[in-house]
Amino acid sequence: MCCNITDYQAVYIAGFLTRRLPANDINKLTASLQDAQVDLTPHQVEAALFAFKSPLSKGAILADEVGLGKTIEAGIILSQHWSEHKRRLLVICPANLRKQWSSELLEKFYLPSVIMETKSFNASIENGAFNPFDTENIVISSLQFAKSKAAYIKSTNWDLVIIDEAHRLRNVYKPQNRIANTIKEAIESRKKILMTATPLQNSILELYGLVSIIDDYVFGDIKSFKSQFGHSLTDEEFMELRRRLQPVCKRTLRRQVLEYIKYTKRIAIVEEFFPTENEQRLYDMVTDYLNKPKLYALPNSQRQLMTLILRKLLASSTYAIYGTFCSLINRLQDIIAKNDNVLLKNLVIEEYEEDNDEWVDNEEIEEDIEELPPADIEGIKKEISELEQFRDLAEKIKKNSKAEHLFVALDKGFEQLKHLGAASKALIFTESKRTQEFLYGHLEKRGYKGKVVRFNGTNTDKESTAIYQVWLKKHKGTPKVTGSLTADRRAAIVDYFKDEATIMIATEAAAEGINLQFCSLIVNYDMPWNPQRIEQRIGRCHRYGQKFDVVVVNFLNKSNAADIRVYELLDQKFQLFNGMFGASDEILGSIGNGVDFEKRIAQIYDECRTTDEIEAAFDRLQSELQEQISEKMIKARSALLENFDESVKEKLRDNLAQSRKNLDQFEKRLWLLTRHALEGEATFDEDRYAFTLHIDGSIYTLSKECEDEQVRPYRISSPLAKDILAKYREPLHTPAYIEFDYTHTAGRTKLLDDLVGQSGTMRVEKISIDSFEPEDHLVIACLTDSGDWVYPEIAERMLLLPARLLSQTGVDITTADCLCDKVEELNHDILSSSSDRNNRFFDEEMEKLDNWAGDMKLALEREISDLDQEIRLRKSEAKKIGRLEEKVKAQRAIKEMERKRIEKRQNLFNAQDEIDEKKELLLSRIEKMLQQKVQQTELFTIKWRII
Repeated sequence: MCCNITDYQAVYIAGFLTRRLPANDINKLTASLQDAQVDLTPHQVEAALFAFKSPLSKGAILADEVGLGKTIEAGIILSQHWSEHKRRLLVICPANLRKQWSSELLEKFYLPSVIMETKSFNASIENGAFNPFDTENIVISSLQFAKSKAAYIKSTNWDLVIIDEAHRLRNVYKPQNRIANTIKEAIESRKKILMTATPLQNSILELYGLVSIIDDYVFGDIKSFKSQFGHSLTDEEFMELRRRLQPVCKRTLRRQVLEYIKYTKRIAIVEEFFPTENEQRLYDMVTDYLNKPKLYALPNSQRQLMTLILRKLLASSTYAIYGTFCSLINRLQDIIAKNDNVLLKNLVIEEYEEDNDEWVDNEEIEEDIEELPPADIEGIKKEISELEQFRDLAEKIKKNSKAEHLFVALDKGFEQLKHLGAASKALIFTESKRTQEFLYGHLEKRGYKGKVVRFNGTNTDKESTAIYQVWLKKHKGTPKVTGSLTADRRAAIVDYFKDEATIMIATEAAAEGINLQFCSLIVNYDMPWNPQRIEQRIGRCHRYGQKFDVVVVNFLNKSNAADIRVYELLDQKFQLFNGMFGASDEILGSIGNGVDFEKRIAQIYDECRTTDEIEAAFDRLQSELQEQISEKMIKARSALLENFDESVKEKLRDNLAQSRKNLDQFEKRLWLLTRHALEGEATFDEDRYAFTLHIDGSIYTLSKECEDEQVRPYRISSPLAKDILAKYREPLHTPAYIEFDYTHTAGRTKLLDDLVGQSGTMRVEKISIDSFEPEDHLVIACLTDSGDWVYPEIAERMLLLPARLLSQTGVDITTADCLCDKVEELNHDILSSSSDRNNRFFDEEMEKLDNWAGDMKLALEREISDLDQEIRLRKSEAKKIGRLEEKVKAQRAIKEMERKRIEKRQNLFNAQDEIDEKKELLLSRIEKMLQQKVQQTELFTIKWRII
């Protein structure tokens, strides 16, 4: 007996593999999951289904905690759109994440993308493109570029727009936030997915802002939202807000999915050191200098920032601070030489890489081109002399105690990695480019020659450029080369670190947007004071997919009381360095972007001299943090967005089991179809789910475990699979007689056992419904010769059995009418189910509009009520006024208030008209969708027997 199948079964399987499914069907994502090179996790499948939950929905906020793979969730969603030929897809993200997005879409989902930036955009225009965004690839754009090209984005008919790190647009409700508002307007009519780990940071209004980007009709306007939810909420109001958020926002925490995802731990090592006598002397001298009321080298507009930078450079290395002293001396000497009073406008120390916008006074500084008074000239000369003393002392210090301890720290870290079984790779973070150069030379001389690579904001040094050129040559003509110089340089250095180098020395440019999970040792050579930035650093390595515990080495100056207290806060209060997760997003979210916290630390360094003063200041700060990140506050913040009780956990378990079963069945069907289509043209290895084509020796596999680069992944989207599916797309109109072999098949089913030795007829139809969304269903009517109906699920099992074609001529289908009636009955059930589902979608949409209408009316009615009360009060007071002149004046004021009341009542009527208009538009849109187009196609009818 042949173990293969027949063309009739192949037509059924091809129809099964390519059918379109409803939004809320868990099977919908199976093809995308089979396509993806990712492990199946239930919360990611659940999140992707959440995004598809209703064809009337305008999108969703996916707010899973850091480390849960939101990019993978987005990849599944994009992959599903791609498979449905909805290929106008846009990803908007921070500029430094563009390459990561491009790489992950290609490596994990085999999806092509293009990074759209000024150079590639202009080149497309020059080549005659009317709209460069209209391309066959997924478009990846930075937030700034999206804003600058908003008109082009608006004119593109996107199937889906994804915004990563969407919390950067959280203040969209403020009219002055131009980037957020411009992007919102450009994509207003498109379906959107917003991705952020911190949807709520400082104010409930931020959550309102993000939701409004998805859909302006989830809540009323900002005024009505503030009147309802912009105050201390009662339990009832809190639950109402939560209820309104649930359809549009989904959040899962790491601790909630430990059952499915193996998380590694963080292991902290503290490398303590004491500065030398000269290092301490330099520190004390510079501290005294920074405390002076007037400094010519530091303009008032930037003094706070510059003071911070000087302190950080001083703690980083004498090599770094030496160069800074030279720069400051040169600038002051230049002022004296020109003999004018040009303020040091926009003075920024270029080699200190950090986003400093929130530190700088943004008010315009006027330049005074005036002759310097003698007192200022003398003051500048004195300051230059002082800076020269600092420079000379810094130059004299040849041995950095902290740098010497780096080798001790690396030895400890590598020893720990050896114990863990992890690769010997270390990521060293510094806040200074000069320190980066110093450490690079230091490491090259002390045993790591040729094993160190640098990563910074430009990556244009000689060694990095050579690495980039080699990478470019290696990957020329492949999708890895995006054409974005910045993104490709970053990718080249990361690949070099992975394949060649032992150590990467990075500035803050590496703290976001790169995936370094192949590295398990992080060295915070310079420690930021901002907990958000520390978490971002560690998150480069300690992330979803990390196989080993991550070792975090921190340097601590034991002679500095403030440094010690900062480390205690970061370690104990924020829990950044130990445990399984590090700082929770709730804690980090509670301090916003961390700049205010960083400013408070800087203030303590500036104002406190004695150990007692430092201790008292840090005690006050810790007391304030206690309330800010208290358990009660965090729970209240989380309760708005989390929905993870036992029933949800049970659902995830069921969904995981079902998804794995669906994926297994999907791949078995693809394998059966491929084996049938390529019979005689390929050799099949059943154990490895692999086959070799005879024509060119190409090897394909369904397995995701294979790491042999010569073996190609075989997926539903592979060109070969597409050709096979196309071959069996058409119905077979000639009835056939087919024999199914059940006896020699592994796995038994009681209902199939009962059919052995029997025969009958079977009809398979495809019903396509085009309503709210397109969907396909395969309908099987199967009848035995003795007149018993076979369950469709059992008939489907029959169609997957090995079989042979007995005859295609003179096959008598005497029960055709009976089969047609059964098919119609099954079709009626499918149409009824589709209609019920659409009813639910419609009800949800109408409820949303009713809520929006209620919000708008409530706010206006409250304003009118407040005016009524104020008018009554004013009238009562007017009666008590004795002087006629004042009485007339009071009545005039009352009259004005009554005019405003009339205006607001008119606004209420206008709002009601607008509400009715919106409902009418929705009803009209849905009426069009309800004009259901139903198409029935007979795929084949057969006579069968089973042995």
